[in-house]
Amino acid sequence: MAERKAFLLRLDPTTHEALQRWADADFRSLNAQIEFLLRRALQDSGRLKDGPPAKGRSGGEEKS
Repeated sequence: MAERKAFLLRLDPTTHEALQRWADADFRSLNAQIEFLLRRALQDSGRLKDGPPAKGRSGGEEKS
């Protein structure tokens, strides 16, 4: 498994609660949800070309 970097992320309570609800709905941990969203944003903006794809719950497609 690739090495992972840990860091502190400060969020306001409203953002934290919204992300937690979204993670719960997608059956992910809060950490996995944030990582998924960051990876997807990087791929969509063309800033991340290599690496594992941002997978949705069905294994490749993000639910709408």
